[in-house]
Amino acid sequence: MKRIAILGSTGSIGTQALDVVAANPNLFQVEVLSAHSNSALLIEQARKFTPNAVVVTDEARYATVKDALQGTPTKVLSGSSALDEVVQWETVDVVLGAIVGFAGLRSTLAAINAGKRIALANKETLVVAGELVMRLAAEKHAEIIPVDSEHSAIFQCLVGENPANVDKVILTASGGPFLGRKSNYLVNVKASHALQHPNWTMGAKITIDSATLMNKGLEMIEAKWLFGLKDEQIDVIVHPQSIIHSMVQFNDGSVKSQMGLPDMKLPIQYAMAYPQRIANPYKRLDFREQSKLTFEQADYKTFRNLALAREAMERAGNAPCVLNAANEVLVHAFLQNKVGFLEMSDMIEKTLNSVTFIEHPTLEDYQKSDAEAREYAQEYARKSQLSMY
Repeated sequence: MKRIAILGSTGSIGTQALDVVAANPNLFQVEVLSAHSNSALLIEQARKFTPNAVVVTDEARYATVKDALQGTPTKVLSGSSALDEVVQWETVDVVLGAIVGFAGLRSTLAAINAGKRIALANKETLVVAGELVMRLAAEKHAEIIPVDSEHSAIFQCLVGENPANVDKVILTASGGPFLGRKSNYLVNVKASHALQHPNWTMGAKITIDSATLMNKGLEMIEAKWLFGLKDEQIDVIVHPQSIIHSMVQFNDGSVKSQMGLPDMKLPIQYAMAYPQRIANPYKRLDFREQSKLTFEQADYKTFRNLALAREAMERAGNAPCVLNAANEVLVHAFLQNKVGFLEMSDMIEKTLNSVTFIEHPTLEDYQKSDAEAREYAQEYARKSQLSMY
């Protein structure tokens, strides 16, 4: 029985993780649930799974959750510091980090310091501070199992292999809803168009990142740190069917891939149960139903976020932190129709060029760089909005 802390339980990954728990009550027990502001769903989840504790990081929602769970065995805690506390409890075996964005870094570091196994769905943790995170994980003997479908695929391909024999990893991208489109089309798209992903059901932020290919850019940076790769060992290929989730090419020329239907419950389940594989009733991949699997080069020119992410990865230091912060701000602005689809790339590039570069940042440097980048990006977004009128 593994006791699970699910951070970000009301989001897409968190709710699917709870589906996995519900389907395997003999293997998993919910110890902690956390949410930021979706108090209604957090209360519903707490009543169903009766965790030892819930944490609501938006302190304005604390009283609502506290009152609703009065008389239940579940403790109600609030604030970011409470997250840092609960992930270190002896009663927690696995921490599923599913908080979106930079906000997930602090609790992940707390879990690493406690030597926990971390099922990591928050790619920004490694994008922002990958060198620091992986160094600390090695020191504390904390195991990090990726939940992203692409990194889970690479992880599975590497089980039993010598990492020194890896030639390169190949991340697959669906291409999102605008595959094959050029700039003259993209200049007019709205958030409602970008949210219509052809293959995956995800939260709004990740869906927009998929449409701009920033998601794949962030995954390149994550893969670099997670698997100890050089920049030139990471490649991206567009695979519209989303059947091959990623591949590893070895020094003898052979290639291993991990395949399956696009369903996030599979990598979630794998990370939570590793090294055990759990039987489930999910639909199986039937090759007789797949008329073709196709591949094409990613369009770095049209989808400039991918090029900007590679540039930030190669610069290293605090550049990926700045990239991520600017992207979070501008995706939020795009979802509110305050900036255009292509403008996001322009403003991310401006932010990268505006924030002071730090080659070997500390945690404090990362925090300052994140704040500075957000300020620049918000100002660029504000000016863009004013120019619309």
